[in-house]
This record gives sequence, structure tokens and C-alpha cells, in this order.
Amino acid sequence: MTSKTTGSTPPDDLTPEPPAIPEVNKVTADDIRASLKAGFADFLARPFMSGFFGLFYAVFGILFVWCLLWLGKIWMIIPAVIAFPLVAPFAAAGLYEMSRRMQAGESFGWSDILTVMANQRKREMGWMAFVTLFILWVWFYQFRTVLVIVLQDSSFSDLDGFLNTVFFTPEGWTFLAIGTCVGAFLSAVLFSVTVVAMPMLLDREMDFVSAMITSVRVVKENPVVMLSWAAIITVTMLLSLVPAFLGLIFTLPILGHTTWHLYQRAVSPVQPSA
Repeated sequence: MTSKTTGSTPPDDLTPEPPAIPEVNKVTADDIRASLKAGFADFLARPFMSGFFGLFYAVFGILFVWCLLWLGKIWMIIPAVIAFPLVAPFAAAGLYEMSRRMQAGESFGWSDILTVMANQRKREMGWMAFVTLFILWVWFYQFRTVLVIVLQDSSFSDLDGFLNTVFFTPEGWTFLAIGTCVGAFLSAVLFSVTVVAMPMLLDREMDFVSAMITSVRVVKENPVVMLSWAAIITVTMLLSLVPAFLGLIFTLPILGHTTWHLYQRAVSPVQPSA
């Protein structure tokens, strides 16, 4: 006697389809201007909540520099200040979520945004943090190496002595030239892999490698426009550090909201599979 089974039997080679890779769009200077306008509008819509993230970032920067001075790590101040804007995308995660909800017409409060930020540790954002920290570690390591090789005969015991050595001696100029070239390269790498990857990981369910690849594709397809955006971010952030980091209270939120809108223009929505 044979038994019969009901229902269809799935094929043995059935495997889940890989997630669709987003399409990359061409962006122009008009897209940057429109994104800046939308980002500024988001900031004005919720200025206190947006400014909170900028204030938190500024206070963190002040405490970090103070700790370096207290520990006597004078040499780390310059690379730390230069690298400081590179970790801004993590501080802007809450700003991305705010812009997403405002764009969708959803209401939200403090708990909604902070909960979303806390939940990112369970998603792919943690791996992006690892990638960023690794590149920053390489930056600090090479800075220290060049410092030892080029300024080995120089001595400085305080911040003024260090700045005088770096900016007013031939050895210091050589040190700055080499460090600037290496730092520019590492900054370009980090910018390329994160510029749209951060808001994308918050917005979509996808792995961090695909997000980084998509981010690099955006930069590759729009090199001049994205280089201009990188320059805007760098100059704005560095100028914001001058008044004791306090300029970040305003500039970080505006740049964070703007990044969300630029991501929306640079990356097409994933089309559902048929």
C-alpha cells in the first residue's frame, strides 16, 4: 500500500532570492541646493529636537579634546579635530529618522526617535561603525608614524609648542604635507563608503556591504557633485569647530537633514520583485 501526500512539494533547489540592489541616479548641483533647502526646512520644523543632536555632538567634541589635553596627548589633537567630522553620520542617525518621518507625514516624539537610534545596534549599522573605526584607527596610526619619522628631533610639551613646531618649522611643513595627503585619501575612502550608506541602512533592510557598494556607486557616477558635497561638509564642519565646537549645534542638524534628502535623490527606491 502506498500513501499519498497532499499539497505541492517545493523543489529541492529552492533558495531565497537575494535582496534587490538599489539603482543609482544621476545627481546635479540643483539636487544639492534642493536638498539643502529641504534640510533647512526640516531643521526649522523641529529646531529644538534637531539642535539637541548638534549640542550632544558639540559637547562630546569639547570633552574629547579636554581629555586629550588632560592626558597629555597633545599630538592627537590635530588628527582628532580633522577626523571629528568623519563620525558625524553616526550622530546624525536620529536626524535621518526625523526627516524620514516628516517626509512621510508621520508624527513623532523624543521616545520614537531615540528608540529607533537605540535599535540600530541590532542592525547593520554596528558593522558600519566597525568599518569607520577601523579607518579612523589607520588614520591615527599613520599620523603617529609620520610624526615620529619627520619630527623625531623636535620637542613640545604643550599645545602652543606643538602648534609652533607643526606650523612654523620646515619639518612641520613636511609633516603637514604628508599627513594631509594620507588624510585626504582616507577621508575620501570613508566618505565614499558612508555618504548614502548610513541613511540607507536606517531606511531599508539590507546588509552593510551592499549599502557601502551602493554608496561608492553614487560617488563613482557623480564624482564632481559628490566631491562638491564632501567639500561643503568638510568646510562647514571645520568652521563650526572654531567657536568652541558650538557652531555644530546648528550646522550638524542642517547637514544631517540635508544628507537624508540627498540620499533620496541619489538612490532609487527598491522595486518589489514580481
